[in-house]
Amino acid sequence: MQNYTCFLIDDDADDREIFAMALEDADKSYNCVTAKNGVDALEKLNSNEKFVPDYIFLDLNMPMLSGKECLKELKKISRLSHVPVIIYSTSSHEKDIEETKQMGASYFLTKPSDIRVLTNILTRIIDKQESPYLLKGLILSLTGGLLIKLILNN
Repeated sequence: MQNYTCFLIDDDADDREIFAMALEDADKSYNCVTAKNGVDALEKLNSNEKFVPDYIFLDLNMPMLSGKECLKELKKISRLSHVPVIIYSTSSHEKDIEETKQMGASYFLTKPSDIRVLTNILTRIIDKQESPYLLKGLILSLTGGLLIKLILNN
């Protein structure tokens, strides 16, 4: 079985842990490598020329180097030119969504409040299902169980 890598750049330790758990539930063949901020991420990438993740998930609001500044630097690294960069942020501001799209991000994912929704969205991304730039999740509760419904808005 081939192993794949998601590189998560996020300053929040809890969000890194939740993401790793959701990724494992979404697809066990994916490993989660993390960086605690943009500076840490660039150091990891620059210190190992062979490190080319399959996906990069990038928080926007981080100390030292913002997500947008980090995205700009990531786009300068030629070996990563084919790697999708997914913005993974609590922000849902239209300005952030538009700016990151123009800067070359592949998707904008507002952090869902439920790990099951995150797992569902990660599965959709990993399975390369066609999706709009803005990904949003919604959980609908039904009698007799829980239905997870993915709402995709463009």
